[in-house]
Amino acid sequence: MPTVSSRVIRFHEVGEPLEVLRVERIEIPDPPVGSVRVRVLATGLNPADWELCRGFAPGALPRGIGYDVAGSVEAIGDGVDRGSVRVDDVVLGTADLFGQPSAGAADVAVVNNWCPVPAGLDPVQAATLPMVVQTAAWALEIMGLEPGTTLLVHGAGGMVGYTAVQIALRRGAQVIATAGATFTADLEGFGARVTRYGEGMVERVRALTGGQDVDLVLDTARPSPGTLPDLIALAGGDPRRVMTISNHEEARALGARVNIDELRPGLTPLTALISQYAALAAHGEFRLPIAKSFSFEQWRDAVRLSLSGEPHGKVVLLPGLLGRREASA
Repeated sequence: MPTVSSRVIRFHEVGEPLEVLRVERIEIPDPPVGSVRVRVLATGLNPADWELCRGFAPGALPRGIGYDVAGSVEAIGDGVDRGSVRVDDVVLGTADLFGQPSAGAADVAVVNNWCPVPAGLDPVQAATLPMVVQTAAWALEIMGLEPGTTLLVHGAGGMVGYTAVQIALRRGAQVIATAGATFTADLEGFGARVTRYGEGMVERVRALTGGQDVDLVLDTARPSPGTLPDLIALAGGDPRRVMTISNHEEARALGARVNIDELRPGLTPLTALISQYAALAAHGEFRLPIAKSFSFEQWRDAVRLSLSGEPHGKVVLLPGLLGRREASA
């Protein structure tokens, strides 16, 4: 099978990301059935990349990082409608983290869900979208969010929470968000009522609701043991009205819901979600802040910023043509 040479960032053993990740040059084969191979322009980095390095969702090694990809199509696999995508099209999609020798943090990647990058959307901005949109939208769908629901998004300064606030408001929910000062103005501008997290959060949230319980809680904050009981209390003491994307073990012990435990067939297809929110972003109706973008050679700095836990936006790596730009602050 024909191959192309590519720099890749991947790990051969599990451990702390900066200890196990390394740059290699490998051969990337033609795309398998139902996928395309792209020359990567930008890839968004996510906390999930570092959890993969630490052993989450174990699979065959070596493995790459970088789920979110914007790139230029250079090869099309069998079974793909040739009328829907052509070589040199710029697309936005998701890299195969499990079945390929590398992922989006590379010169070349295999993409298994994609849509065109719409006019008006920079590929760097496009590469911030897939994982956070997928995580937030599917969690809200599984929770049964309906118009008029009062939703508390805990940790809305993180990018999944920031996304969930926007999606929930578009769906007609009333949203309360906990966040630090960095994105309070943004979240209030979207239409959420915002308070800070930390000591006294329960009382502050109840002040915003007039003493009423919230209908649903989506916990998108970094793992913070001891927070879930407060969130359950705000949901009227019912742990089934609380879902977390991060505090998995504590949630299971308390009877709260964990998003990855409830993924199921029949949810909105990922390609449809990516396409919808890319179009909204192109028209300025949905957005995610970029903390900083880095050239491929600066990948260790990119990882450090993401691992800091407070990058204040998405961290983006620019392996391809866009990497020739000066890395932007």
